[in-house]
Amino acid sequence: MSSLVLDAEALYADLLRGMRQQLAACPQPPRLVGVASGGAWLAERLRKDLGLSEDIGILSSSMHRDDFAQRGLASSGQTVLPFDVNGMHLIVVDDVLYTGRTIRAVLNELFDYGRPASVRLMVLVDRGGRELPVQADLAVARVTLPATQTLELARTDDGRFRFRLQDNPTPA
Repeated sequence: MSSLVLDAEALYADLLRGMRQQLAACPQPPRLVGVASGGAWLAERLRKDLGLSEDIGILSSSMHRDDFAQRGLASSGQTVLPFDVNGMHLIVVDDVLYTGRTIRAVLNELFDYGRPASVRLMVLVDRGGRELPVQADLAVARVTLPATQTLELARTDDGRFRFRLQDNPTPA
């Protein structure tokens, strides 16, 4: 097991500051959309901490994954978009960016619902290891991990964030 220590709450505070800057620079207020599940937790907390009144959207990668046969539907929550995405400026929020395959899948899911004016990606951690040409507009932290480790956001009962780092016998 690696000795990597990431303070998820400190990274969230940096993400919140970055989001405030993004919102201040936008001529039209964007809508928040979280990637199930960690990204949805972040988007909901950002909505509250930024004082936004609009509901967030949640995007599931399940139906558009290229490994759907292995993972099935249980790997992610359901997509919920309580607003029309056509012509909207969206900020997609996720916890950890790795290969880019989840983001590709959620973008495919998003475009099943319409054509947004723009989509920006904000993540807590970019762990490298990209397999697709996907990059975040804002990545609060960048780390390098071997493919045999997984990094995922967890949420405590009181809503605080922490990271789980696990060794896997085979690459994720």
